Amino acid sequence: MKKKKDLKELFRYMVFGILTFFVSMTTYGLFNQVLKIDELTANAISWIFVVLFAYITNRLWVFSSTAKGIKQVFRELCTFFGGRAVTLIIEEVILLVFITWLKFDSMTVKLAAQVIVILLNYIISKLYVFSNKKQKKK
Repeated sequence: MKKKKDLKELFRYMVFGILTFFVSMTTYGLFNQVLKIDELTANAISWIFVVLFAYITNRLWVFSSTAKGIKQVFRELCTFFGGRAVTLIIEEVILLVFITWLKFDSMTVKLAAQVIVILLNYIISKLYVFSNKKQKKK
């Protein structure tokens, strides 16, 4: 039964991950390509929109969070943003190296970086943020 639940969760993460990916690529493209904001700043601004969208969808529909009360939800939110901050740093380094220094195409590098970030975000969310075992202990 646990395998079936895990597969459903993974499927929901993929669906909402695709939507999050589109939010990320669209906002980044808007800020970087249309508004001509440099890639690192455009990525950081985009990140704010993406993380808010991802937290809501992950909490409600992907991992079905059991956190209750202000203290538990705040802890979960901080852990989520903390994990996403780690992957933001990784993504910013990738963009810095491949776009700023090596002059690769901005949108191509952003796309490749997203693959890495999505995988890392799933692992962080599954193991640390939305771990029901952790929430039941509190």
